[in-house]
Amino acid sequence: MTGGTDIAVVERAAELWQHVEGVRRAGGSVGLVPTMGYLHEGHQSLVACSAADNDVTVVSIFVNPLQFAEGEDYGTYPRDLDRDRELCAAAGADLVFAPSTEEMYPQAPITSVVVQGLNSILEGRYRPTHFDGVTTVVAKLFSMLGPGRAYFGEKDYQQLAIVRRMTADLSLPVEVVGCPTLRAPDGLALSSRNVYLTPEERPAATVLWRSLQAGRDVVTAGSRDPDEVEAAMAAVVAAEPLATADYTAVVDATTLARPEVLAGELRLLVAARLGRARLIDNLGVDGDPA
Repeated sequence: MTGGTDIAVVERAAELWQHVEGVRRAGGSVGLVPTMGYLHEGHQSLVACSAADNDVTVVSIFVNPLQFAEGEDYGTYPRDLDRDRELCAAAGADLVFAPSTEEMYPQAPITSVVVQGLNSILEGRYRPTHFDGVTTVVAKLFSMLGPGRAYFGEKDYQQLAIVRRMTADLSLPVEVVGCPTLRAPDGLALSSRNVYLTPEERPAATVLWRSLQAGRDVVTAGSRDPDEVEAAMAAVVAAEPLATADYTAVVDATTLARPEVLAGELRLLVAARLGRARLIDNLGVDGDPA
């Protein structure tokens, strides 16, 4: 275990287990916030949720190579462990788990965890290997943690849905908790990739939030046609010269299936590119008539 003035950092899975198992044996509860580091206020809100629910909160910081395809930003993904440690401490975390790639993958993995169907739609169409990397590393983290709770932001909504299904299907002893998206005052969802936005692109990036609001307005006005909702969202993105939409979608909030007629709890999702940045966002909406 290495220590800092703000919070202790462990780098070995055995050290993590020793710490959290001691907490559980003493009757305490453990929360985990899995991250890839370069934390922001959104991550801190997850830590605060865990700290409110549990006796001990662990933040994992690991830039998982399995989540990046060739040509994506694995090598340049922002990293700053000292800064992250300070932010974790300020938000109420008790321990940082910062393993090396060699610790997480002592040998090249030939086993992967795949949530079929959910991994190939929406984000999966543009990043076909991404979610298999997510579920594989999260399954490993849950195994290293043992019984407890794990906190994920709703900002990555498809990821949250996939992790929930994986956890249920594998009977993992972890409760998956979703926490609301944290936004800047102008509506932009907080994301580590926002650092890629230029000063000109930053205000234009609010187009994702405006697109979601437009879709919500169509639903609340009474439309039950998913084509109408998605078209309204796409039109907002198309009107922003600096943005290019990858997709706009309305899906069932639990299954992520696209309904023929909108009803029940729905999720609106949008992905768009602004220069170097590729951003995603989503919004929940009630599809039942008032």
